[in-house]
Amino acid sequence: MERIIEEIREDLSRRIAEAADRLTDRTLAEDPAYAALLGRAELRERIHHSLRQAVEGLLRSSRGLPVELADARAVGALRAEQGLPLISLLRTYRRGGRLLWQSLTEAVTAHDRAALPRLLPGVTALWDVLDQMTDAVTESYRRAEAAHGERDREHRAALLDVLLDGGDGPSAAAPSAPAEVSAAEAAAARLGLPERGRFTVVVLAADTSGAPAAPVARAAGGPGAASAPRVLWRIRADGEIGLVELGHHPLESVRELLAPLGVRAGVGPVVAAPTEVARAHRLAALALRTAPESEGPRTALLDERLPAALVAAQAELAGRLRQVVLGPVLALPAQDRRTLLTTLGTWLACRGSTTDAAQRLYCHRNTVSNRLRRLEQLTGRSLSDPRQVVELALAHAAVLQRVESEPATRPAAPDPRASRTPGGTARRSPRRPV
Repeated sequence: MERIIEEIREDLSRRIAEAADRLTDRTLAEDPAYAALLGRAELRERIHHSLRQAVEGLLRSSRGLPVELADARAVGALRAEQGLPLISLLRTYRRGGRLLWQSLTEAVTAHDRAALPRLLPGVTALWDVLDQMTDAVTESYRRAEAAHGERDREHRAALLDVLLDGGDGPSAAAPSAPAEVSAAEAAAARLGLPERGRFTVVVLAADTSGAPAAPVARAAGGPGAASAPRVLWRIRADGEIGLVELGHHPLESVRELLAPLGVRAGVGPVVAAPTEVARAHRLAALALRTAPESEGPRTALLDERLPAALVAAQAELAGRLRQVVLGPVLALPAQDRRTLLTTLGTWLACRGSTTDAAQRLYCHRNTVSNRLRRLEQLTGRSLSDPRQVVELALAHAAVLQRVESEPATRPAAPDPRASRTPGGTARRSPRRPV
């Protein structure tokens, strides 16, 4: 094989150059991806070089040497970075292989037709070289594509963090932006968000193991997803956060979006600009704290749970409220305490209807009335006084939030000075997973 190629080298070089011209013209005419990416001169030079590399690979293989694949790997990585589809790249390599074989046979025929049988053993070797080159291109392309995708995800996560955590001052993410453009404004532009619109933030609770909830991208991927609000998700160690671009959708549509996930979630208020997203994020985390785990999966909209959110926002005052209003109840034995607090919570949920509360608690109406009278006696507050009902309702919310934030074993009488972290609070992840 080596001797044949040496005999026809000059004619083969000319034919390879012509083949490179034909393949370049065909590629640019039939493949819009290549046409949009490369000019004719650059593409022709790359094709010509690859054809010559294949011939050199054939010679090295005939000598028992490994094929040089560094150039093929470099091309694969470069085209991945440039965004050329892999199918386009491999199609050009396959066409180049056929043209190379055609050039070889034509050159041998022109030199000595009788030498053609000596070329046949080289068919397998040539296609083995071409396979090695395309394998190297493919592997390098996919590695570069994966690395590029990871960088994109990290960049997107960093941009979301700027919005969710609040970006102040000039943008570091967009050095070419005017000085008056804030980091949040620049991040929003990079993410394709409008300067004005309707936005909110969703905070999902982590599961009991502390891992993030199930991937939520599926929530927007089913039937009718095209008409659903756009959501940009950020996964952190303690849960998932979604920046929702509501558009014309009502805030309540977020409930429908999250329903298939079966998790607890807090939803912040609607804000009008990406620069206000950080505030919506803080309030969404607060809304999540108003939805006790004991109530099961539910979506808590901040604007529907403002009293409980007030309690959650003031940990020190919440502790004082629990102790002052419900201290005598909290000092009871566990079973009595649980019975009275459950009855109070059910009565409040039933809007003060003793009959409805009895139905929910599966007991007689008189039993509920007796429990409520005992609670009034212990607390010194009347359920017929609206102001005192407000105190009891807020204190009850403070107790629920305290219970959610503590381990199963706790003192009978809660200490308002105790350090605690409310369950489900969306904290900044130290490892910032994407």
